[in-house]
Amino acid sequence: MKVPRRSARQKNLQKDAEKEEAINLLEQKENTEEVVERSKDEENFVESPVVSDDDDEDFSDDDGSLGESGSEDSHLSGEEDVFVSSDGEDSFDAKSDDVSGNGASGSGRDDTEHGKDDDAESDDSRTVVEESDSSEDEVDPRNTVGDVPLKWYKEEEHIGYDLAGKKIKKKERQDKLDSFLASVDDSKNWRKIYDEYNDEEVELTKEEVKVIKRLLKGKAPHADFDPYAPYVDWFSWDDSKHPLSSAPEPKRRFIPSKWESKKVVQYVRAIRKGLIKFDEKPKEEPSAYLLWGDDSSAIDRQGLAYIPAPKPKLPGHEESYNPSLEYIPTQEEINSYQLMFEEDRPKFIPKRFTSLRNVPAYEKAVNENFGRCLDLYLCPRARKKRINIDPESLKPKLPSRKDLRPYPTSCYLEYKGHKGPVVSISTESTGQWIASGSSDGTVRIWEVETGRCIRIWELGESVSHVSWNPLPERPILAVCMGEDVYLLNTGLGNAEEQKSLEELLRVETPSTPDDSDNDKTAVNWVQDDKHGGIRLKHFKTVSSVEWHRKGDYFSTLMPSAQSKAVLIHLLSKKQTQRIPFKLHGLPVSTAFHPSRSAFFISTKKNIRVYDLLKQKLIKKLETGVREVSSIAIHPGGDNLIVGSKDGKLCWFDMDLSSQPYRVLNCHPKDINRVAFHRSYPLFASSSDDCTAYVFHGMVYSDLNQNPLIVPLEILRGHASENGRGVMDCKFHPRQPWLFTAGADSVIKLYCH
Repeated sequence: MKVPRRSARQKNLQKDAEKEEAINLLEQKENTEEVVERSKDEENFVESPVVSDDDDEDFSDDDGSLGESGSEDSHLSGEEDVFVSSDGEDSFDAKSDDVSGNGASGSGRDDTEHGKDDDAESDDSRTVVEESDSSEDEVDPRNTVGDVPLKWYKEEEHIGYDLAGKKIKKKERQDKLDSFLASVDDSKNWRKIYDEYNDEEVELTKEEVKVIKRLLKGKAPHADFDPYAPYVDWFSWDDSKHPLSSAPEPKRRFIPSKWESKKVVQYVRAIRKGLIKFDEKPKEEPSAYLLWGDDSSAIDRQGLAYIPAPKPKLPGHEESYNPSLEYIPTQEEINSYQLMFEEDRPKFIPKRFTSLRNVPAYEKAVNENFGRCLDLYLCPRARKKRINIDPESLKPKLPSRKDLRPYPTSCYLEYKGHKGPVVSISTESTGQWIASGSSDGTVRIWEVETGRCIRIWELGESVSHVSWNPLPERPILAVCMGEDVYLLNTGLGNAEEQKSLEELLRVETPSTPDDSDNDKTAVNWVQDDKHGGIRLKHFKTVSSVEWHRKGDYFSTLMPSAQSKAVLIHLLSKKQTQRIPFKLHGLPVSTAFHPSRSAFFISTKKNIRVYDLLKQKLIKKLETGVREVSSIAIHPGGDNLIVGSKDGKLCWFDMDLSSQPYRVLNCHPKDINRVAFHRSYPLFASSSDDCTAYVFHGMVYSDLNQNPLIVPLEILRGHASENGRGVMDCKFHPRQPWLFTAGADSVIKLYCH
């Protein structure tokens, strides 16, 4: 393979480099005395195998040229021999460091190098420092503070920490004059630099100084680097004379382009027509304007028929709460005002008050504001086509989630034991027990803190709903299963409570059907000795049961029973009655008002609120969703939330409007249950997407302030089963905890 020789340009660059290196050698000769002094101190200095400038470059007095180690005429003689001495230390044979250049090298320099070689052979304690480009060979810094700014340690006694975690104390600062005199006397001061990071002075070695000098001159840090290495052509072919093509240049490179000329003509025509406009400074509109001035002389007019809005009268001294006596009318003048026409009467009669707090509300404020708005509305105005609104101002300013704690965030406990999907759960009023009903036909009672199952009822049919009695002295559990509703005695409480419960859950004689009374034919009260309670037999499938706040009344819902779909039962008298209202649509869920005698009935589209005492409709709420699945009433009673089967969550403020105050599109699938917390401003929703959303819902006593709704957390952990996810969710009555029942037959407790 043929290798071309260097060109004339490369030879000139080489001569320039040789001149610079000759200057460096002359500077080094001037410091020979210093080198001799340092050679005594560096007997134990470990030589680095890095080839330096002095080892690579020899100055020849015969022809005034330099011999470089990387050129064709110089080469390295010998090889480096490394051996291990008897003491276990590495020794270096310095015979291989002789560099020969062009057959003629400095004899005095060689003698010095041979003298150093003899010393190296006699000293077996030297170790070899091999050069490596790996970052793993670098010395770790003594200070381990990382990217922490050093100004943070300005007032401290230490500057950081070492690898062992101990503090690195700061060195005592010397006097400026003493440090200057010491630096003048020190011949090696020019090699020392201050390391602020480790708070110490570092002395540069000869090799580091040479590298810095080469970098300052724009050279490569290593002396053995040849910037003008001979070009190696990896391919060779016959009759190769030129590295580039010798074909003549094409004509298109020397004549004007027709395409460019056409483009220039198009630009010129576009500039003449005004299609292309140069950057002009936009006209700055004044930020201030006269509020009470006349804007008829304004320059900008949007149309010829522009009429400015009428300006209100500038307030004077008579509008003051303590005007001068000359502005206050006498009683005769006030009486004369009554004889005038209403149009001629003064609209404002000045009065005098001793202080500003004694000034009452202006009685004509609403009328005057209405008249002012009417004037602005009827006055012809130019319509603005564009409204400049900052997009950031449209975003609602929500508080931080840290300020809204506590709320449930993570799963703390799991209740396992059901073999089928857990359809419904209910918490006891004290918060110590929780009941669950599953499609496997069992009802279980769990201890909340330990997760221990204390009782199981085998009912033999799928359970649709369970509900605790809200009174703590009545531990009664209502269970919906098919066409029956069971009132079970849980066995909790003391002996007196159990005795009163046994009397309460005793049916003397079963009610006999009566054709004349339609209400009694709907439900039969039967004593259930097998499960220890009362069994209410309905004629249709019961979907849910809800207790009244007093614990004596409860309602049952039969969606397919038409006019008898909703029934209200009295436990103490074992009576059942139908609500005296006409149902408009298929009922979905019911609820009692937490404080008043109101009753909520939800259909697929609407929610109606009835007064049970007056037996009339109070309000009708329009949900606007596809189908309502569940409702929950706020403990205050003026707000409620509605969950739908299209994943929407609606918040209603009943004092504000019959339309939703806020609609939240949070779940991608059906919402199965929504729930409010009794004491904390929290509400939650569970869906078939295997998640439960927790929200902050603060209702203020001030009627002028709207409720604050902030999404807080998405609780995950349930697995999907046959397309169903989280079936039910309930809050703990006293703690900010949330219970969720999933189709994977697991009940989870989420705590803060």
